Amino acid sequence: MMKRILTSAALGLALASPINAETLSFRVLGQPVSTGKLFDELEKPFFENFGERTGLDAKAEFSPVDTTGIKDLEGLRIAKAGLFDIVSLRFSPISRDAPVALGLDLVGQNPDYEKARSSVEEFLPEVSKVFADQFNTKLLGVWPFGPQIIFCKPEFAGLNDLNGKKVRVFDQSMANFISSLGGTPVPMPFTEVQQSLQRGVVDCALTGPSSANSAGWPEVTSYVMPIGFSMAFNGYGMNLDRWNGLDPDQQKAVQDAFTTLTDQIWTRSKELYDEALRCNSGQTPCENLRSYDLKTVEPTDADFAAIRDALATISFPNWAPICDAATPGCSEAWTKTVGEARGL
Repeated sequence: MMKRILTSAALGLALASPINAETLSFRVLGQPVSTGKLFDELEKPFFENFGERTGLDAKAEFSPVDTTGIKDLEGLRIAKAGLFDIVSLRFSPISRDAPVALGLDLVGQNPDYEKARSSVEEFLPEVSKVFADQFNTKLLGVWPFGPQIIFCKPEFAGLNDLNGKKVRVFDQSMANFISSLGGTPVPMPFTEVQQSLQRGVVDCALTGPSSANSAGWPEVTSYVMPIGFSMAFNGYGMNLDRWNGLDPDQQKAVQDAFTTLTDQIWTRSKELYDEALRCNSGQTPCENLRSYDLKTVEPTDADFAAIRDALATISFPNWAPICDAATPGCSEAWTKTVGEARGL
């Protein structure tokens, strides 16, 4: 797949007309179409109007990742090789190549948007450095889908009820936490989850409430607990050679545009999270999403404590040696920034 894309890109360059030489053209690999409203309302229009948003004589050839045959775990490899100029990076999948990415969002680290913003301020410099040094990628900004919460089909009254349950997860930090509760973590692409819940392949699954609403999870589950395991970070990366080929004014214009975009996504993510919680449980107002009738299970003090304590006892200890093996000094950098801020 990657070889075919590279050949196509080379042909495109060879056939390019000199008349258009002054127009900056960027090949962009975007989020999946199934991402929902953040894709429809913000990401897609941004790239469709890239020249206007950046103020440059520029255009973007935008391809959602699920229309290309490329797997989202290949995001950093695609950016590094320059097969696309700009890639919408999904941090959980790419953490297989760059474990440092999970350092922004270990289970227990970000129970809310405020803490998530803090994590970005504290650890993003380290992530950006690793992306540049190891993956030839300029990180232009990060944003969260929002708190990842638990949906269950069988009766569910608290985290202890995950004991013996099969639970869909999407990164290793989450898998370790589910295992600590006696559950069986089942890594699974988002597109397969709704049917797997319906057929009993998994009993419960984790995602954001807006994504669950768009994908119809409430049609095949009965319970939801609004307690955030993590925030599901994403970001935008540009091939570093392409970035270095821009002059300083162009770089500033591009960076400013992405900063504006990611700020807008942070705000919209929070709005969608709040509305989706209402819609999924049949509350109002519910104007932009489908209304369902899930039973909301309110987290207990013990549930909150389990997730809070997981950062020091499960998430960080399991992640640290993996990250250090890929990037020596990674866990020390986390401890001196996020760890100190969290009192660890």
